[in-house]
Amino acid sequence: MEGLISLPLESLLTEDYEADPALVHERLRARYGPVAPIDVLGVPVWFAIGYDEVLHIMQNPRDMWSKRVDHWRAYAEGRVPADWPLLALLQADNSGFHDGERHRALRGAWIAGLRPFQEPGSEQAQRLERAMVRHCDDLAGVLAEGGPSGQADLAAQYGRPFPLLVANHLLGVTIERGEEMVEDQWRLLNGPDSAGAYQRLHAALLELARVKRQRRGDDLPSYMIEAKPDLTDEELARELMMLSGFLDFTGSLICNVVFEAITNPRLRESVSIGAIEEVVNRVALTNPALANLTFRYARTEVKLGRFTIAPGDPVMLSIAGAHADPRFGGALARDSVRSTRAHLAWGAGPHRCPSQRLATQMSTIAVRRLLERFSTLKPTQPAERLPWRPSPFVRTLSALPVHYELSRSFSGTPRPEAGDEPAPPAPNDGAQDGATDGGDARPRSGILAFLRRLRGAQ
Repeated sequence: MEGLISLPLESLLTEDYEADPALVHERLRARYGPVAPIDVLGVPVWFAIGYDEVLHIMQNPRDMWSKRVDHWRAYAEGRVPADWPLLALLQADNSGFHDGERHRALRGAWIAGLRPFQEPGSEQAQRLERAMVRHCDDLAGVLAEGGPSGQADLAAQYGRPFPLLVANHLLGVTIERGEEMVEDQWRLLNGPDSAGAYQRLHAALLELARVKRQRRGDDLPSYMIEAKPDLTDEELARELMMLSGFLDFTGSLICNVVFEAITNPRLRESVSIGAIEEVVNRVALTNPALANLTFRYARTEVKLGRFTIAPGDPVMLSIAGAHADPRFGGALARDSVRSTRAHLAWGAGPHRCPSQRLATQMSTIAVRRLLERFSTLKPTQPAERLPWRPSPFVRTLSALPVHYELSRSFSGTPRPEAGDEPAPPAPNDGAQDGATDGGDARPRSGILAFLRRLRGAQ
């Protein structure tokens, strides 16, 4: 039996992978099949790139797989360096890294907390949708401050900041140090300074949990407390840390959809005729923002492909690799906008994303609003020269510089839409400095100033 440690390892995070992961997946598949032994920042890991294998592990029949880091044999034996860049993320004590009853209880709090914002027609969902439109218009207004035409970075100035503003609405406050939180969210998933980023974010969210415990509002943490009253402030802060990953994923998805929409005339045409949700689904299939998932650890000996996975071995699941599997992707029409809903971009099984509807809604509104406001959005560099973000998990552009031209109907100061009145203040909310009326007011000047500084630095 060939063990993970005894095999020669393929380094994953290389220039080739950053430039074109599909070619790396193809090479690994040709050499090893649906599972390959790889090196991730100096640590040996199995890399699952077969659709059936990835789906099987996600569904986790008979609880054969765990997400708890203490099931990782090398970690338990002290063979993972304490300063390994991804360790802080994998050690996170929240529902994303729990199994069984503990995971089900915490996930239940998430589902209950998100329900008012994802339930079509609910007051909270309608208020959130209006807030999303306003946030998009505010960001577009800052982006277009250079005049009716100019240059901007749609990743740094639009795609990534937008989910932060939505998160402020969900959390019920506008958190001071907003730009620092954005940067810490990037650091947490990218690897560098992930431990420091985790500590800073955790401290801010712990304070927020204490505030919401005392003064409930019409917001996600208050609904989570209501659904699970025995949730401690510390537990709630750890759960809300997962919002960072949601923000990063959604911002990356928006950037990927925008990139495809402005470089693929067929997709842009589909957006114009109102099929934008199909475009989002198509991009989630062909260019998933969350390309790879954090590790699963085998609880028992498992046969995958031509290898035997030993108990305690880590397996990284590749959504992008699974989507490129000929057994799955070979049946898809590559020139069609419409695509299957059987893709794995939202996960499957016990850890399936509970906020799929919200992320899709955010992406469709952000892309639609952007394309309505600008008649021209053209990359300033050839597609092959655009920089991709180096990350073991996320696949998105680190910058999307474009030349823009405003639509004639958009002067740079968006007009209020019908029914776009500010929401009334939520009861007992706003206890923290920098709070707004339930997170639904226009962004504070600090975030807008941050975006203007980004523009000035280009």
